[in-house]
Amino acid sequence: MNVVYISLESLQSFIIDYKLDGQEVTPFMNSLVRNGEAFYFDNFFHQTGQGKTSDAEFMMENSLFPLSQGSVFINKAQNTYQSGPAILKSRGYTSAAFHGNYKTFWNRNEMYRAFGFDHFFDATYYDMKPENVKNYGMKDKPFLEESMPLLESLPEPFYSKFILLSNHFPFAMDEGDTDFPAGDFGDKVVNQYFQSAHYMDQALEQFFNDLKADGLYDKTVIVMYGDHYGISENHNDAMAQVTGEEITPFKNAQLQRVPLFIHVPGMNGKTIHKYSGEVDVMPTVLHLLGVNTNDYLQLGNDIFSPEYKELVPFRNGDFVSPEVTQVNGNCYATDTGEEMDVQACESLDQITKEKLELSDRIVTKDLLRFYKPEGFVPINPDDYKYNNAK
Repeated sequence: MNVVYISLESLQSFIIDYKLDGQEVTPFMNSLVRNGEAFYFDNFFHQTGQGKTSDAEFMMENSLFPLSQGSVFINKAQNTYQSGPAILKSRGYTSAAFHGNYKTFWNRNEMYRAFGFDHFFDATYYDMKPENVKNYGMKDKPFLEESMPLLESLPEPFYSKFILLSNHFPFAMDEGDTDFPAGDFGDKVVNQYFQSAHYMDQALEQFFNDLKADGLYDKTVIVMYGDHYGISENHNDAMAQVTGEEITPFKNAQLQRVPLFIHVPGMNGKTIHKYSGEVDVMPTVLHLLGVNTNDYLQLGNDIFSPEYKELVPFRNGDFVSPEVTQVNGNCYATDTGEEMDVQACESLDQITKEKLELSDRIVTKDLLRFYKPEGFVPINPDDYKYNNAK
């Protein structure tokens, strides 16, 4: 199977199945769940730190946690990694990243070389005329449309990822890009979020239709994930109106849910309620492809596994689980939000700390340079150059 990852900029799960004035904000993504075209994980959380989108990418490619301060992409691009593109290379996969900004943004040109991406299609491959650009790069619709010929040019099987940009703070839309209504919650940023998310949803529908028309849909695993939160705590008053609940510290932790959709050809999708996080996606996808991950140092686990343990560590040391949630050192019952004795969270707090500390040792000390799994060919970043010949 081919693999397509799509990073859904700033998309939080509260928007899925949400209706504004009777209209679905994300009708296409909703339909993937209703029609059984994808698995949808409704208790999936982002685990990013200061690196935001780049942190999410790092977890997707490596199943390791980001740094507690700063971005791995900026500070640790010289490290040795055993990433998804590198692991699949020996299985005949060609890898490519697609991004509607320039290759140096967030040091991606260096980090992608360390990961072993064969191709990096950055802004130099796209028509960056003013009407196509918003926020930090190309708008989603022209970006995905212009990406199709580039994707088609890749030898199969391919491992690819697309970094969307339109649904980025402050979520303002250009005139003519959407006819979806803004919210009416007394907060411009929150109001605009509904329009921006709807635009992304339309872009995704167009892309799926293109994949189907091209014959790629039925032989491609498609993974779509919200990379990090979009609405910060600064907008809690408006978000209380959106959700119908006061945004307490506990509720804010629950709002860190982001969507995860996985389309697997030949399999009927359904909603998966397990508590999971971004660090779990890589082993989940590799197992779907038939890759044994036992020999790799990964901090996540296959969400589909019956042995999967439902604990989602956050980068700040807090965590969520089906039973208890820890926020700022306080312990809550996850189903009710009632505060509990801190002892109820102690065992999971210890596991969370151990996971984060282990990941930090691997990343900060570049320990993977000393570890060579059987059959794995280490990546030499010097073998990769991203120079557009156009």
